[in-house]
Amino acid sequence: MKKNNLKIITIDKNKRLFNYEKKVLIKDLILDLKLGYYDFEKEKPQKVKFTLEVNYEDKKPSNDKDLKSIVNYAKIVKLVKKLVKNKHYNFLETLAEDVFDELFKDKRIDKITLQIEKLEIIKDCSSVGIQISKKRSHEKL
Repeated sequence: MKKNNLKIITIDKNKRLFNYEKKVLIKDLILDLKLGYYDFEKEKPQKVKFTLEVNYEDKKPSNDKDLKSIVNYAKIVKLVKKLVKNKHYNFLETLAEDVFDELFKDKRIDKITLQIEKLEIIKDCSSVGIQISKKRSHEKL
């Protein structure tokens, strides 16, 4: 007769048994800024809309008394405003890369989807723009 190789384990309440998948949403952040390749875009600000999804993982629930226990949406908005205030970008794609570089400094962030739209650049369109998703690679190079 075969011997049963199953072991009984007890669950230590202090061990982390769960992973949280969280997402910060920022929809329709509209800023007036000089953005674009052409001379007329460098002279006068235009309305630009940002929409972000910032995915992050955590092994513990948020602490209601600790702002550092979350990815703070107000901090993300402030970061985007600071980036566009301090530098002129010719292309939406280069602005997106700077946003990614800054946000991925937070090691909890796993994936970012960023949409940037110019709202007033082509008269027959309500907007034109880009959407880029960037995911952290966990592979070692």
